[in-house]
Amino acid sequence: MKKITLIIVLLFGAGVYSQNYNIKNIDANTKYSDFGVSYYGENIAIYASSKKTKQSINKKWYLNNQPFLDLYKATVTNTGEFAESELFSKDLNTKMHESNVTFTKDLKSVYFSRDNYNSKKYKTDDKGWVLIQLYRADVDADGNWKNIAKLPFNSDQFDTGHPSLNADDSKLYFTSNRPGSMGLTDIWAVDINKDGSYGEPYNLGPEVNTVKNEMFPYIDADNVLYYSSDGKKDGNGGLDIYALKIQDKKGVGEAVNLGFPINSAKDDFSLVFQNGKKTGHFSSNRDSGKGDDDIYFFEELVSPIAAKCKQFVQGTVREKESGALLPGALVTLYNAKGDKVESTIADKFAIFNFKVNCDASYKVTAVKDYYDMDEKTFASTNEANLELALNLDLTSGEFVYVRGKLMVKINPVYFDLDKSFIRTDAQLELERVVRIMQKYPKLKINLVSHTDSRARDSYNWSLSNRRAKSSKNWIVRQGIDPARIKADGFGETELVNKCSNGVICSEADHQLNRRTEFIITNPEVIR
Repeated sequence: MKKITLIIVLLFGAGVYSQNYNIKNIDANTKYSDFGVSYYGENIAIYASSKKTKQSINKKWYLNNQPFLDLYKATVTNTGEFAESELFSKDLNTKMHESNVTFTKDLKSVYFSRDNYNSKKYKTDDKGWVLIQLYRADVDADGNWKNIAKLPFNSDQFDTGHPSLNADDSKLYFTSNRPGSMGLTDIWAVDINKDGSYGEPYNLGPEVNTVKNEMFPYIDADNVLYYSSDGKKDGNGGLDIYALKIQDKKGVGEAVNLGFPINSAKDDFSLVFQNGKKTGHFSSNRDSGKGDDDIYFFEELVSPIAAKCKQFVQGTVREKESGALLPGALVTLYNAKGDKVESTIADKFAIFNFKVNCDASYKVTAVKDYYDMDEKTFASTNEANLELALNLDLTSGEFVYVRGKLMVKINPVYFDLDKSFIRTDAQLELERVVRIMQKYPKLKINLVSHTDSRARDSYNWSLSNRRAKSSKNWIVRQGIDPARIKADGFGETELVNKCSNGVICSEADHQLNRRTEFIITNPEVIR
């Protein structure tokens, strides 16, 4: 079986489905191997490719019959495409492999992977293999990369590559099969001291590494490690991309498989984010690609760490004015995009609860008949199983101004054509009037009934008064003092639309005029 060094992209697999990402294959990909993006400033991408160019040496590597890898640079467009691609640096590229770079935040130094090749000579291990090593270089005032040197913790006897710096340049993460590894290759890290020296490399432990291969680390600003592994139980064989929070030099919890469409049945690796954005690039040799390894642009919709971590939100729905509990209120949870996540009914104690993702933004609303909606926004933290308290207060929304008059806020009380009996739908609205009059014992109303314009004016006048009397009697039968209600009929003298005598209107338009309204005559008693 042929030996596989770190520079070879292996077969990856994916057995997990998610809807957390949008992806696309970028136009700059070739039939050769294109992979391993990093960013040099805001809009420059550095990546490795074995494509043929006039400037590259194009010597072929016997293991895949493609030219040796060189580093290229390109401008990243706002759609994630690569423009104006060219060789990155004649100082860094050699006739051997170069790939996978990471820059200090001031962009003055670079760490990169290269074959064990220096001063136009290469070195091998005891078995005759040229292994991968980590190098560092500094840029001078003219933009040339100088002081190229191997890092002191390399060895001719094991691989060291795939560098990634953390946000403050105090730690360097990398891949290695050095002594102390748990598997074939592991993710390691080393402290970078203020004087530029290095601490002792340490293994990130069993939360990250397995007995197989872990490769291509990338550490983001929140200390979330993205890397590829072929040793996790939820993979389909080959390397899948995973994410895991790093704390105190080890992983916290269980690594999260990023799922489809990031992971496929083939090679998926080298995921990186653009600075301060939810977009970035990763590499894959999936069947739908253009060449050997391709670069893909992605947009993250939901953080995989947040999706894995859960918190619990519990709250109570109350009436704002009195503080009374409002069981039966409909409470709805929305995500940051405004999409509905879940709805629930507040229980008999007016309590509701939801399970939400960590480190995410949400909106929650509550509605109940005869009350105005309340809504609140909140953000969960990144602490798993934390309980959040969130209360909603509904204003009763009892009154409204219509045509300059303060009225009880209910749906219109309608009557059938030429009828004065109280319809079932009208009873529901009259119950609302009763509750308000019970709540405000001194409140007085002028109950005003109207008709449409059909039939004689005198008949409509009589009909509206019958309707007003019918509405008043229904309310009085519920225990309201009749002295608090004045009932008047206005016939067709106060139409709400154009449907007067002789005007052709639909039945629905005529219905709008067959109504009863409840005008407040002493608003000063409302507190």
